[in-house]
Amino acid sequence: MMRCSPLVVFVLLLSANWVFSDLIQEMFVPCMSTYFGAYTKNMEIMHTPNSSLYSYILQSSMQNPRWVNSTASKPLLVMTPFHESEIQAAIICSRRYDLQIRIRSGGHDYEGLSYLCATPFILIDLVNLRSITVNIEDETAWVQSGATLGELYYAIAKRSGIHGFPAGLCSTVGIGGHLTGGGFGTMVRKYGLAADNILDAYLIDVNGRVMNRETMGEELFWAIRGGGGASFGIILSWKIKLVPVPKTVTAFTVSRTLEEGATKLVHRWQYIAHKMHEDLFIRIIIQNVCTSNKRTVQASFDSLFLGGIDRLIPLMSAIFPELGLKPKDCNEMSWVESALYFAEFKKGQPLEVLLGRTLLSKSNFKAKSDFVQEPIPEYGLEGIWERFLEEDLPMMIMDPFGGRMDQISESDVPFPHREGNLYNIQYLVRWEDNRIEESNRHKNWIRMLYRYMKPFVSKSPRAAYFNFRDLDLGINNHTKTSYSEGRVWGLKYFKGNFRRLAQVKSNVDPDNFFRSAQSIPPLPAPRKLQNQ
Repeated sequence: MMRCSPLVVFVLLLSANWVFSDLIQEMFVPCMSTYFGAYTKNMEIMHTPNSSLYSYILQSSMQNPRWVNSTASKPLLVMTPFHESEIQAAIICSRRYDLQIRIRSGGHDYEGLSYLCATPFILIDLVNLRSITVNIEDETAWVQSGATLGELYYAIAKRSGIHGFPAGLCSTVGIGGHLTGGGFGTMVRKYGLAADNILDAYLIDVNGRVMNRETMGEELFWAIRGGGGASFGIILSWKIKLVPVPKTVTAFTVSRTLEEGATKLVHRWQYIAHKMHEDLFIRIIIQNVCTSNKRTVQASFDSLFLGGIDRLIPLMSAIFPELGLKPKDCNEMSWVESALYFAEFKKGQPLEVLLGRTLLSKSNFKAKSDFVQEPIPEYGLEGIWERFLEEDLPMMIMDPFGGRMDQISESDVPFPHREGNLYNIQYLVRWEDNRIEESNRHKNWIRMLYRYMKPFVSKSPRAAYFNFRDLDLGINNHTKTSYSEGRVWGLKYFKGNFRRLAQVKSNVDPDNFFRSAQSIPPLPAPRKLQNQ
């Protein structure tokens, strides 16, 4: 563990703004100038709390507003670098003055770990590092970590109508965090995770060195593809493998309430969704609705099919006739238009809406996740509906696996939730009133639902998805992170891959500079044998 200098002790003891200002202005900024002064004017990328743009930049990509009023420390400095040398300097200078670093790409971190910290820190926002270079000839692309999924999809579509990338549905999600946690979307059953389709990366390590796949080595390259890149360094850019998509795909959304037989349809879906043709992805979105002045629960069957209606209808008639899908329920479109469809943009909007970096509608939320390995019985589903009707804005999203996910080993990348999992569940509760008592009420509700689900989901461990970050699973001691402490939450995200991740951490960042409430801890050093 890195020993705190007298300067840091002094900063921690005194909370006055002038102390923080002196630290940044008199020490950190001159240190940065020493390392990259030739590349840019310091204050173009450095924003202190006294800067006019500080609050705007800090809050611009906070996609979960419940963190706006957080009591956690705000950054001493927000950096918006244009060049890798600026990030290298930030790492070196932060280590020199015992400051922590937080890295933000899209700002969707569910627990705010990309822009909150319990101790003095600087925030590096990658908003200016978002270039994308698409190479259709070899079916690859280089994309910087600050780009969003929407920007990537737009760039691909501008070059090709028959290529895509298997990643998430929300267009404002940042590439950096999405890829390092795994990343699944509507083509997960055809092509696996986003992390399964990474070919190379550029990373800055704890010593400020820029490395690619060859120079970082296969173990570190393995770790950052689903193991949480922020534990190991700062990833500048990724080389990804584009995948073929047909010129025409089909999307549909069919909704049924409880009164229309939703329970039996959801129950049946559990037995077949993971067995369907790999071109077909049908997820379920559960939420409350009002019909005829009555509050009820609705299940929406939300689907992408990599092909036309003429192929889809026979497939659905054969495997899921209970849904009663008709051609009029279906919409043929290009693959990039399906990205707009699932991001909930209005029909007919231009592709340029994918370039927006902020959610159209923000609300406070808390999320949790599970993996399901055996179908939930009908009485179990009915218990979920009862609890949903107790809450105002609950949501549950069920994403099917199978197909390609069954063919990839648990250890190929750190994301281990492969064969044997029928589907993933994301639980979400949203609210408008951000007062503490109101926030606590809604968070207690989702924790109650999570306890109820225990008999119906994976066990030993009860698994969770790293990109649906959940601090309820356990947190590190910030000043003295231990491997045994990290295992409490780490096994749930990574199962048997957690120890391997900790070994990589020991090799590349043994002093645990890159750390957070749920960062990978280093393995403890082996005890030396004493002379007998």
